[in-house]
Amino acid sequence: MPNQYFRFKQFTVNQDRCAMKVGTDGVLLGSWVEVEKARRVLDIGTGTGLLALMVAQRNEHAFVHALEIDSDAATQAGENARESAWGDRITVVQGDFLAQSFDGEYDLVVCNPPYFTQSLKSPDEKRTAARHSDSLPLDRLAKGVSDALADDGVFAVVLPLQEGEMLVNECRECGLGIKRKAYVCAKTDSQTPKRVLLEFSKKSAETVEERIVIEKSERHDYTDQYKALTKDFYLKF
Repeated sequence: MPNQYFRFKQFTVNQDRCAMKVGTDGVLLGSWVEVEKARRVLDIGTGTGLLALMVAQRNEHAFVHALEIDSDAATQAGENARESAWGDRITVVQGDFLAQSFDGEYDLVVCNPPYFTQSLKSPDEKRTAARHSDSLPLDRLAKGVSDALADDGVFAVVLPLQEGEMLVNECRECGLGIKRKAYVCAKTDSQTPKRVLLEFSKKSAETVEERIVIEKSERHDYTDQYKALTKDFYLKF
């Protein structure tokens, strides 16, 4: 049974009312995304509020608008934000991203989206909504993000490899090109990446690619690269 809370160096995430708990994907994205220039940030499907909290910790000038469709998760994310040191810069709103209208107001959009498209669905409706792309199809995500981003804004996301390539195509149709890409491998001897981290922008630029390896050959024996990336957050590093 997952822990009801997850403690980081500068904040604690309570998660007993959230369908999706704190996981490596969210920590990777929140640690990797470039946040230095962002002042207005949108977190789509904030869940526990993890990404909103990580962005606020890394950028003292950022104001984060966090959207969450599930009422229980939105309430808990709001509580997590208020109990942090950055509660005055994080606003959590219950709402459906696909029902919002935007006018290019955000410097940064972050999202750890639901991505399962063909796996069996859980009888738990909230967990299904949090895990399956039915609630946030990639084509509609790309279109909504394009509307939300300022001309020089950045969109950052984490996805499995196949869904990442699908999103690249959808974003291209919406005028968003890849700025940065990081292939994430579980172990040093892994041949196939487990995830891909992507940054998109409206301005054309040469794509910067990298590879991130989480563990060495043994479980919980983390690489220096992963430690350096996440050291501002994990207590163990």
